[in-house]
Amino acid sequence: MPRIPKLSILMPVRNEEAYLQAALRSLQAQSLTDWELVAVDDGSSDATPGILAAAALRDSRLRVVRREGGGLVAALNAGLEACRAPLVARMDGDDISHPRRLELQANYLETHPDTGLVACCFRHFPRSFLKQGMLDYETWQNALLDHDLIMRDLFVESPFVHPGIMTRTVIVKQLGGYRDCGWAEDYDLWLRMANAGVRFARLPDRLFFWRDHPERATRTLDEYSSHAFRRCKLHHLRQGFLKDCSELVMAGAGIEARAWQRLLAADGIRVTNWLDIDPRKIGRTLHGAPVTRPEDLQLAGRKMLTAIGVRGAREQFRSVALKRGWQEGMDFVCVA
Repeated sequence: MPRIPKLSILMPVRNEEAYLQAALRSLQAQSLTDWELVAVDDGSSDATPGILAAAALRDSRLRVVRREGGGLVAALNAGLEACRAPLVARMDGDDISHPRRLELQANYLETHPDTGLVACCFRHFPRSFLKQGMLDYETWQNALLDHDLIMRDLFVESPFVHPGIMTRTVIVKQLGGYRDCGWAEDYDLWLRMANAGVRFARLPDRLFFWRDHPERATRTLDEYSSHAFRRCKLHHLRQGFLKDCSELVMAGAGIEARAWQRLLAADGIRVTNWLDIDPRKIGRTLHGAPVTRPEDLQLAGRKMLTAIGVRGAREQFRSVALKRGWQEGMDFVCVA
């Protein structure tokens, strides 16, 4: 019977000939060597199959699962089914892992049995053409260094770079693996994990390097659009914070908040008040509801979503909420 490795690495690939060899080299350079790589080739039409075949001949730890297409979610689930180890790390064929990434993440999970998923800090590369939004996302995510901070900002944006995480295989399988719901499959998994009580962690070291290029899935697939992310958030909010909710207060009255209002209205939730600090907006009516200052609002048990997109304004709102006695997670949730 084959020996079970300490760690499985799940890597779905499709037409990754330009970057795949660099990704494989970064795995072969890992200080933790007791791993298997399950590479799922999802119908590549370039040199990817040949690169994987040659690598598998050189390194018996690499196993290739060949599919004739079917999409990312199906590829992930096929690979997950083939993973034998108790720990599973994600990796993509266009990214780079620091030589100690797998060792440090595995050590953390071994010494923290109450933690179900550990991420690490990451860095985008190349930096030349990165826009401010991606740089802000990197800074925001790398600052979420413990479970409480991750949970606080869980509905702001996806708190983990999928190919940079390590988790316990049994958790993902017990949750049914990945789902194809028309939104990001990884973010959907994090939200299901959170709902199941899984504890999260992040190592402070930058151990993962996320390659930016025009063909990256986050740039090309509809499932990663802003609207798809909002739909995913609302679906999961409906399971908890907004369960049986028919009306709420919306903090913010800008573009992001109005996008949320349209989505909420389609789902039968009415915005009864808008909260804002811009004196030009106070006293106006927006979609049939008044725009109110925080000091004039009596929340009185109502739910509130905070959809404030201006840089730094979310923390400013949290300071206001603290003075008003509003509790995050109980009275309001920050979204974006």
